[in-house]
Amino acid sequence: MLKKILGIAPKLESDGSYSPSKLALKLATAGITDFENISYERYQGKKSKILVIFTEQKNMEMQNGKLFSTGNHPVEALVPMLHLKNAGFEFEIVTPTGKPVVFEMWAFPEKDEHVKALYNEYHSSFEQPKSLKDFVNNVINTSPAKSKHKIENYSAVFIPGGHGAMLGIPEDENVGKTLNWAHDNHLFTITLCHGPGSLLATTLNNTRFLYEGYKMAVFPDSVDKMTPKIGYLPGKMPWGLSEKLKGLGANIVNTKSDNTVCLDRDLITGASPLASNELGKLAVKTMLNKLK
Repeated sequence: MLKKILGIAPKLESDGSYSPSKLALKLATAGITDFENISYERYQGKKSKILVIFTEQKNMEMQNGKLFSTGNHPVEALVPMLHLKNAGFEFEIVTPTGKPVVFEMWAFPEKDEHVKALYNEYHSSFEQPKSLKDFVNNVINTSPAKSKHKIENYSAVFIPGGHGAMLGIPEDENVGKTLNWAHDNHLFTITLCHGPGSLLATTLNNTRFLYEGYKMAVFPDSVDKMTPKIGYLPGKMPWGLSEKLKGLGANIVNTKSDNTVCLDRDLITGASPLASNELGKLAVKTMLNKLK
């Protein structure tokens, strides 16, 4: 009762999960993003496609058994996409099995006209995305001649953040195959916040971590440990993302959930939702320079 009075009690949803408290939403979300509507020199080449891998799962079970209502963070997905779209790139939206994309709609910036416009433009693709499994079978697992032709259409793989990126994605063999495919063919891999959880898929079947020794920006475990105090999470996280990545040999460059972004070889990462705008700008600059 006291937590409710203070506005720090997580909100119980109809499916039994919990979304962030009033105080947490006030502190961690905003109606308008810091998106900069930049007019880039648009990319005109063949490699205009970006594969965007979204989660299709919603609820994360905390250590205390309570479910956190999560999914993909809309700002972390849509703000980088706005920059990439402005630079002439287009998106192929996929989820692991083709089920609808799940967004943390409680974090949607309702007053941001740019974000709303892009969300509405791709709404049908979010509702009926393609299947990553089909992508792997049709693009990666095809004959070398056919695969080469299809690879020529892609420039990057983008995996948005949100705690939902830690659900199913790190254990999905098709995610691992896609990341290895991107790495081997010198496509960019772009991700932020909890999205780097996807990189763990490269360790499946006892394989060596593909990004061992890489610098990357990741949401800090220290912040995840603090947020239950203000009702952002309904309990302690089931496992620590940055801790696990460090244990595999990743070099985490940030200690705060800020706007830090990082480029190491073909991996482009960001620290938190606050890095969404900077991540989009870094991705565009890096990709246009390479693809000229």
